[in-house]
Amino acid sequence: MSKQQSSGSELIKALNVLVEEKNISPDVVFEALQLALQTAYKKNFNSKTNVRVDINRETGDIKVYSYYIVVPEIKEAELVEDEEGNITRIEPEINRDAQILLEDAQKKVPNIKVGETIEEEVTPKDFGRVAAGTAKQVVMQKIREAEKNSVIEEFSDKQDELMIGMVAMEDQNNYYIDLGRTRGILPKRETIPGEQIIMGSNIKVYVSKVESGPKGPIIKLSRNNYGFVKRLFEHEIPEVANGTIVIAGVAREPGIRTKIALYSINDRIDAIGSCIGERGSRIAGILKELKGEKVDLVLYSEDPAEYIKNAMTPAKDVIVSIPDAEVRNALVIVGSDNLSAAIGKKGSNIKLASKLTKYHLEIKTMEEIQQAGNK
Repeated sequence: MSKQQSSGSELIKALNVLVEEKNISPDVVFEALQLALQTAYKKNFNSKTNVRVDINRETGDIKVYSYYIVVPEIKEAELVEDEEGNITRIEPEINRDAQILLEDAQKKVPNIKVGETIEEEVTPKDFGRVAAGTAKQVVMQKIREAEKNSVIEEFSDKQDELMIGMVAMEDQNNYYIDLGRTRGILPKRETIPGEQIIMGSNIKVYVSKVESGPKGPIIKLSRNNYGFVKRLFEHEIPEVANGTIVIAGVAREPGIRTKIALYSINDRIDAIGSCIGERGSRIAGILKELKGEKVDLVLYSEDPAEYIKNAMTPAKDVIVSIPDAEVRNALVIVGSDNLSAAIGKKGSNIKLASKLTKYHLEIKTMEEIQQAGNK
């Protein structure tokens, strides 16, 4: 066996192993290798563009051919001047290097006709060395592309889902979460305020975005997105997971309070009670994951006034007046002893109730209403 045959068979063997291991299409690899070898030939041996590379997929034998298209006359590039004096270079349809006159072509192939192609082998003696180096580069590039595409495909349907990963690294702005085949980015601003993230620990994260980057997929994660709470309920409460209990809306101020609106499609199942569980057993896991963030379970109602009243929890004895439903304004009336609970810390309770119900809420005490009525 010649040295060239030996190197060719070794090349094919190596390519086949990599194709099988990385699950890459052989056609993709060979087409890329042919193009790369054409570029390598032009760079190292000849500047002309009319070359093609042929790779025998059985033996690995590589040959380079110059090809010419038979033409009745040689056409050169033309310089065309327009009315404004601008000059444009118009290239011929067939590259100058790839043209051969009919009379010259017939000296090599007597019966050849215009439009047909004539080829001649121009494989350099030491092209095997160039081919081996080029093949390695091409295969590595295709492996990287295949792995990148595979990871993107694997995680493309994970957007807006809950995943569990390990905290692998940290820098000034981000945590890097090991998700198996790749790492996701959890910006520190996307963590729950006040929580401590421990290196090496497992952590639940919400996949907020999956996109393709220059070096591979970019998977952005969050723990303060409202979707994080929604997915926690689906993960912890079977009736939410199977659709018996429906989440109508979520409003969240991370680290402080979340309001989640629920209703049951089965009259025999209590939406709020099922999420709380016996002695709070079901919601306990969610509260633990939210690191002390308060969670208000709100019974959804199609009656806006009833829905707003429920959304004002933990405030009690709430009266809701909706003078104009079209502009979505509502007046919330509470007793003075309930005002603090209705407003919440830094206004969080009424702000979240407004966000949840999509109504602008104005709050007044019963005493203020009475005083206004007496004037």
